[in-house]
Amino acid sequence: MQPGVRVCGPTAALLGLFCRGCLSRVRSYPGRSFSSLPRQMSKWNSQETYNPRCPQENPRVLITGGLGQLGVGLAQMLRKLYGTENVILSDIKKPPPHVFASGPFVYADVLDYKHLRELIVNNRITWLVHYSALLSAVGEANVALARKINITGLHNVLDLALENCLRLFVPSTIGAFGPSSPRDPAPDLCVQRPRTIYGVSKVHGELMGEYLHHKYGLDFRCLRYPGVISVNTPPGGGTTDYAVQIFHDALSTGHHECYLRPDTRLPMMHIADCHRATVEFMQAPECQLSLRTYNIAAMSFTPEEVALEIRKHLPHLRVTYNPDTVRQTIADSWPVRFDDSNARRDWGWEPAFGLEGMVSDLLCSIRDKRTNEGFTVS
Repeated sequence: MQPGVRVCGPTAALLGLFCRGCLSRVRSYPGRSFSSLPRQMSKWNSQETYNPRCPQENPRVLITGGLGQLGVGLAQMLRKLYGTENVILSDIKKPPPHVFASGPFVYADVLDYKHLRELIVNNRITWLVHYSALLSAVGEANVALARKINITGLHNVLDLALENCLRLFVPSTIGAFGPSSPRDPAPDLCVQRPRTIYGVSKVHGELMGEYLHHKYGLDFRCLRYPGVISVNTPPGGGTTDYAVQIFHDALSTGHHECYLRPDTRLPMMHIADCHRATVEFMQAPECQLSLRTYNIAAMSFTPEEVALEIRKHLPHLRVTYNPDTVRQTIADSWPVRFDDSNARRDWGWEPAFGLEGMVSDLLCSIRDKRTNEGFTVS
């Protein structure tokens, strides 16, 4: 066997070989023990065949929190690469018809360890993308629920990834930094000390994943996302949500009331770049990774700057500013730019969209979407 090659599952049992994580776990990991019960699974599962001897088999992916801003788009990208039946979207909410029809969807509550374990085992999952979380502003309004979902749910996922030798992706965020962090730019490794439950839970996730990687060999991967701007999903309670809403308002009412000051600079990214970064990072060989958590960056702008760029296309846009104390305080504690030089060096990260290209693309996409749905365009 070549050095650095991980062998797990039936092959490992036959050869007496284990990856570092599996072997350590057999010896010392205090795992949980639950029996699995049969459940009615998605219609997509009955169409599959499985060849355990095939070394090139596509990954089997489960995405938790899949109906949020990022899950559906990432599933679409992964399904194009690895096949529709190999990517399972999950959430605790009922999916819209077009999402349900597009590929496998299952109910999954990250707080239900036993059910989550069944899904992983019954569907032979090899990659787990953990998107379930309460975002910054929503989390501050319900700290107890945020602690339960963002920390207890995370630990369930970590345990299951370790138990089943999964490649685990857990996103982090600009919110993982705090007022004592370097702000311009914020490097990968520095003082963090966030002041929101969302940020605290993300730092906890970064450190737990890195700990389990070094101690048990867990293939943990984490990207610190900047503010992500998309058209298909409504804002979900984050501090950077104004940068999504302003595009919709520009094409509907022509007026946007911003809850941040006009000079509040934050790092941002087009959702297409976010999805591509996630996929490229998950595909990267472990030997290329010098870190387990990386910053990724694309652009950095203020509400005033993005409004000026939108006015090049829609001169009538009017923006008023009514800073919200909670969100403004959060934004003032975050970096204004990310240093993503390690991601660029280690696995070739490079964004495709700057501010000008992003504004043109999003306005075109939202205009088409509103027209197709029968809404007027301002």
